[in-house]
Amino acid sequence: MITPYYKSVNRDFTLLHGDCFELLREFDFKFNCIFADPPYFLSNGGKSIQSGEIVSVNKGDWDTGKSPQEIMDFNREWLGLCREKLRDNGTIWISGTYHNIFSVANCLTELGYKILNVVTWVKTNPPPNFSCRYFTYSTEFIIWARKCASKPHYFNYELMRKINGNKQMKDVWFLPAIAPWEKAHGKHPTQKPLALLSRIVLASTQPGDWILDPFCGSSTTGIAASLLGRRFLGIDREMDFLEISKGRREDLNRQDSVSQFRSKIKDIQEMESMSSVVCEDPLTDYGDLPF
Repeated sequence: MITPYYKSVNRDFTLLHGDCFELLREFDFKFNCIFADPPYFLSNGGKSIQSGEIVSVNKGDWDTGKSPQEIMDFNREWLGLCREKLRDNGTIWISGTYHNIFSVANCLTELGYKILNVVTWVKTNPPPNFSCRYFTYSTEFIIWARKCASKPHYFNYELMRKINGNKQMKDVWFLPAIAPWEKAHGKHPTQKPLALLSRIVLASTQPGDWILDPFCGSSTTGIAASLLGRRFLGIDREMDFLEISKGRREDLNRQDSVSQFRSKIKDIQEMESMSSVVCEDPLTDYGDLPF
């Protein structure tokens, strides 16, 4: 029997402590959408610049480099497990860099997913390249795919067009990396900005939908889900990261925090300015998970 590490009062936000390779096999539930930020396998003694100082890029044992075959096997297994947890019309988003994203794309194709887009996230405030021997790394890639080639997926096209100045939104997104206010409960080494996850949630889910993040880290996916009236299950092996996630979600029990967070996300502000209907109240009572 699975025991949640944390569950919000209204049961819209649940965390599990453990390995997603094991936990995903222990319950039967179908999600509308999955966002995954799997290991990039970059922790090999390299250096980067952070706040003007040279720092190690090592993030933890979970990110230690692997051989190309080991990376393929890893990606094939977790993507296969996630496919079983998606509804037939569900979609999955996977973030990465050139270190892992090509392996992910190959595995998606092997497993029968249909790739819809490869979004290029251009960071407006990337760290400089201190070696001065190649171009500054300023982008990451996010693959968007659906489970079945023959099943139509949900895409909030009209909203994406409207928040993009009434023009079709392109697959190149200019968004900043995380801001200091997003680290109030601690820092995750690969934390994604709330602006990025909010756009993904708005584009591919509807209020009340269930979203899974199998490598949830500090649960930016879940915070975006709660702010926008969706439901969330996050899984992570690291208890320290789950504690950060818990603190971030409990902040949303205060309406002033909800209002403050929404006010900082441009897409949410654009959406709310177009209609008198505000995002679904994140305190609505939910409870569909089998644990």
